[in-house]
Amino acid sequence: MPPSHLVPSRRTFVKGLLGTTSFWLFSGHQGWSDALASNADSPYSPAYFTAAEWRFLQAACERIFPHDDVGPGALDLAVPEFIDRQMNTSYGRGEDWFMAGPFQDGPANLGYQLPLAPRDLYRHGIAATDSYARQQHGKAFADLAATDQVAILTALEGGAVTLGNVPGRTFFEQLRTNTMEGAFSDPIHGGNRHLGGWVMLGFPGARADFMDWVDQYGPAYPFGPVSISGETA
Repeated sequence: MPPSHLVPSRRTFVKGLLGTTSFWLFSGHQGWSDALASNADSPYSPAYFTAAEWRFLQAACERIFPHDDVGPGALDLAVPEFIDRQMNTSYGRGEDWFMAGPFQDGPANLGYQLPLAPRDLYRHGIAATDSYARQQHGKAFADLAATDQVAILTALEGGAVTLGNVPGRTFFEQLRTNTMEGAFSDPIHGGNRHLGGWVMLGFPGARADFMDWVDQYGPAYPFGPVSISGETA
């Protein structure tokens, strides 16, 4: 299991997320959601990541969000699939971001300060992290023992590793953020397989009407989660 300074306990993290999820439904998603539902248990072939990058992504996501006795992990929830799908969207290509320079180091309130869209940040960060893993341990990241993988992710998170011109902390935060999004987003986006993240949270999902329950603070909500696509757990 990752140390507490890398990943909080599952139970603490889940409690902190209760009531924070929001949903957006854009037009044109019905075909995508139907395809996801019909192929949810089929082997997934990444559309953006190479085979080596895919192995890294699977290993790193599972270290950040591991399967344990509280609930499913990143691989159970198809988090790598979610991230791969995002790389071929306007988000992954950075089309909605202001990407013009100058790019300067500074405090976090200045916002993102790299000339790399998310998909390019992944490509650069994975290659550099694998190179660092080989320098330190003689193997690619995906081939390391879990404890060594956690040590490398911890070093990235803490800023102890620079990946060329990219701060390790920046790459780690991109990976961590997308991992959590994949675990708890609506399944129409490719993650949260079988709504397992929501089941773990006790989150009802995209139900239209909660008015009978808004003033009931004792009883547990009796209905399982439902996706925007209509999938239920």
